This record gives sequence, structure tokens and C-alpha cells, in this order.
Amino acid sequence: MKKVYFMMMLVLGFAISSCSSEQSLQEFYISSAENPNFMSFDLPSSLLDLEKANLSDSEMEAASSLKKLNVLAFQKKADNEADYQAQKATIKSILKADDYSELIKMNTSMGKATLQLKGDDDSIDELVIYGDNDEKGLILVRVLGDDMNPASFVQLIQAMEKSDLNGKGLEKLGNLIKG
Repeated sequence: MKKVYFMMMLVLGFAISSCSSEQSLQEFYISSAENPNFMSFDLPSSLLDLEKANLSDSEMEAASSLKKLNVLAFQKKADNEADYQAQKATIKSILKADDYSELIKMNTSMGKATLQLKGDDDSIDELVIYGDNDEKGLILVRVLGDDMNPASFVQLIQAMEKSDLNGKGLEKLGNLIKG
């Protein structure tokens, strides 16, 4: 009986110690859905109109690996400054986790942005685009796909440039974000 009790306590101890107290990006997206300052939506890759663009075979292969984009936007206003700062700090701490590798860091006239990926050299699990502007707010975009290859990601960006990124669907989205 003591051995069974000891084994149960050992298994329970391993189970408790393996749980992470850090919030994942997916958990952040879910919890932010309840925050009225956030706007969240999923965009299918079909909204980018990549099928209508004149793509090479390699660009089409890269484009077919893209499945959807999860977008989370926070429009900053005078009355939500504290929440904005807290959410910004939370996102930055999640992205500093060991799971994400920073590819690009940019300072532009529109604000600061980073491009980070999760995965290995052969296959990207997700690509994260994060940008903030202390006057306008922040945006967090998760690019999700199947077997996204880092080497072909440049081709995917080229494919997006050839597509109708200023199409009617994205115009409505832009107007929604602007408020």
C-alpha cells in the first residue's frame, strides 16, 4: 500500500511540476476576447485573393501552406491607457519566451513592429507579427499554416504583393480597425 501511495504522489508531483504558469499566445487570444478594448477576428487565406494572382509554381506552393490569420487589435483611447500598457507588456513577455525567434525588428513612422516565428529550420509552426503605436494602439497577427517553410516564406510575401491586397474584403477590414 505504501508503494502505491508513493507512486501516486510521485506521478502527481511530476504532473504539477510540468504545468507551466506562463500564458501562451493562444491563451492570450482567448482571454482577450472578453476584453472590450480588443477586437479579434480570423481571416481565411482566401481573403488575400492569391488564387487570382499570376503565381509561379513555387509561389503557389508557398501560398497553399498558408491557412489563416488570427488578428487581435487594440484601439487606444484616452480612457484605456492603463489597460493598453498592461496588454502591451503581457504580449511582449509572451513573445520573449524561448519558443519564439525574432526575425525582424522595425521602427517606422507608423510605430514599432517585430516579426517572430515559432518552429524550426525546416517547418514554421506559426509566424507572429506584432506592432504597437502609443497613440493608436497595437496589433497582433498570427499567421497559421501547414508545413510553412522559412525558405519559401519570401516567395509567399512576393505572392501577396502580386495579389489583390487592396480588395473589397480588406478595405472593409481597414475601415473596421480605424473605427
